[in-house]
Amino acid sequence: MAVSRLPEWPRAHGDALFAAALRTLPQDFQVTEQLGWEFSGDGEHDYLWVEKIGANTEWMSRQLAAHAGVAAKDVGYAGLKDRHAITWQWFSVPRWHAPDWNAFSAEGVRIVDVQRHLRKLRRGAHRANAFRILLRCDGPVDAAALEARLAVIREQGVPNYYGEQRFGRQGSNLQLADAWAAGKRLPRPKRSLAISTVRSFVFNQALAKRVREGTWNQLVAGDFANLDGTGSVFEVAEVDDTVRQRCAGMDVHPAIVLAGDGSGIEPVAWQLALERARVESGQRSLRLPVRELSRELTDEGVSLCFTLDRGAFATSVLREVCETRVMHPASEIRGDH
Repeated sequence: MAVSRLPEWPRAHGDALFAAALRTLPQDFQVTEQLGWEFSGDGEHDYLWVEKIGANTEWMSRQLAAHAGVAAKDVGYAGLKDRHAITWQWFSVPRWHAPDWNAFSAEGVRIVDVQRHLRKLRRGAHRANAFRILLRCDGPVDAAALEARLAVIREQGVPNYYGEQRFGRQGSNLQLADAWAAGKRLPRPKRSLAISTVRSFVFNQALAKRVREGTWNQLVAGDFANLDGTGSVFEVAEVDDTVRQRCAGMDVHPAIVLAGDGSGIEPVAWQLALERARVESGQRSLRLPVRELSRELTDEGVSLCFTLDRGAFATSVLREVCETRVMHPASEIRGDH
């Protein structure tokens, strides 16, 4: 295989401060989706604000579709949320058969609110996700060291790595990516997963190089600049004082091409496969701002609260604080998710 396991990608802010268990109980990992826009108040779609415990997003969409008498593909959601957690997120369901949401019932699910809107909810339509995470620590925690680390993260953000869960349990998706790069024909869902794995790995390798060089939070000529809080980017041919100050002030973030543009990054077979597949290029920020970051020390451990833009991984924040042991099988813990 070209890649047999995930590398130890470097941290930006120093060694882990402590070790902890993650997601021992569903309530240890809570995610609240933030749309960031207003409903029209009318239209042919019901928008459901759903609280889920131990239920993943795709399963939930199928339950709503069955109750409303529509196809699962007609149910909309902005991003995938983890199963082993308590999550709050929006779903859109067509009103074609006037479903009675008061009669809906599913284990671990509660419909908290119902709104109306003109259009179906699309993937990536949300602004951010707010997290409340309990880390059950193996031993005492140095409160002063923790607060100092969090202060740095508030000021500088963290490297915007794709989380390990993107690569499957124990990196199993890497084998799929190798097979695809070697020319194996895959069903569409697995082909998409292979491409996603390749792009994520190549990006993480490029980001790791910038972390080692100390430039992950600085603009370099040839980078793209990502305007904070938006998907807007512009190319930086030359880094002048204005752009440098905007980057230091977290107004823009350094970004690189997300696709096959990673010359010199191994494995070469993946690079060539991306080029053959003509994967559409995009950009991803090297730096992840961590908003509204706070902590609380309890008898159970350390509770962290923070908000991340869509497409970001909570594990990218946690790894800059501690070593974690996931107590449930790996699955998507994302902000896009």
